[in-house]
Amino acid sequence: MLDAPVTRIPSVRTPILRIERLGKTYSSGYAALTEIDLEIFEGEIFALLGPNGAGKTTLIGVICGLVNPSAGRVLVAGHDVVSDFRAARSLIGLVPQELSTDMFETVWDTLRFSRGLFGKPQNDSLVEKILRELSLWEKKDSKIMTLSGGMKRRVLIAKALVHEPRILFLDEPTAGVDVELRRDMWALVSQLRETGVTIILTTHYIEEAEEMADRVGVINKGRIVLVEEKKKLMQSLGKKELILQIQEPLTRLPEALAEENLVLSEDGFSLTYTFDTHAESTGIASLLKQLNDAGITCKDLNTRESSLEDIFVSLVHEKATSSPHASAEVSR
Repeated sequence: MLDAPVTRIPSVRTPILRIERLGKTYSSGYAALTEIDLEIFEGEIFALLGPNGAGKTTLIGVICGLVNPSAGRVLVAGHDVVSDFRAARSLIGLVPQELSTDMFETVWDTLRFSRGLFGKPQNDSLVEKILRELSLWEKKDSKIMTLSGGMKRRVLIAKALVHEPRILFLDEPTAGVDVELRRDMWALVSQLRETGVTIILTTHYIEEAEEMADRVGVINKGRIVLVEEKKKLMQSLGKKELILQIQEPLTRLPEALAEENLVLSEDGFSLTYTFDTHAESTGIASLLKQLNDAGITCKDLNTRESSLEDIFVSLVHEKATSSPHASAEVSR
């Protein structure tokens, strides 16, 4: 499976997943999703971020045919997930959050059966290859109920891959798993992406999204807040901070520095200066001169750049505080 010719993302990108004005309202009246519009392109890694109850799992459920939409439509490679469910679902592999599979079956039989469910012909060499890649080969004859939690997670990944999907959903795939599995999974994701498989993941480990994703989508209160290429997002919203450790503590900023973008620490021993690395001038040289003129001696300095987590928290907070009708979220 992973030895297929490398598929390069074309310059004119083709959406493999198209979501149009999608909505989901439950019988209780709770709107889990509201007018979702989103395109995801073939061969990319797309990270969907959002707080608990934001609608991530509901959105994945609709795309995978597990939840019926109330409005709008979802197309997977042109196949409607409602009217052409079988064709759409055959193109999707899903690794859910929950460890749900037949505990009394062996690993080997589970994978062969799962492949057959999608109408795929028997291919024991492929099953063996997937098991070996996920370090499950030695457990192929073990009943799933006897496996550790980490091994069960690996089986779910293997089940999602065995029918050779074009889109792989990873819904919080590394939550609560060991470091070794997390490392193996991301190595596998990188290989899959090189063969043209589209990867869509939700994660609480934002550093993983920051490292792996091509684009990032932020969902909050059932609405897409932002979709952007990760690099552009970091450039446009990311900030850099210069932290200056000073020789003698200050009780307040001198008036001469009041106009500068400076924050004095509670203990008075450090100053934090926020600046834009892409601006024509960072203002650092001028700041250092002003500090010297004010008699403030710096004994050390270092820089810190905003992470994707900082940006994510900022975006969610901004949306929450800007909406006067924001209501309490129900975890989905």
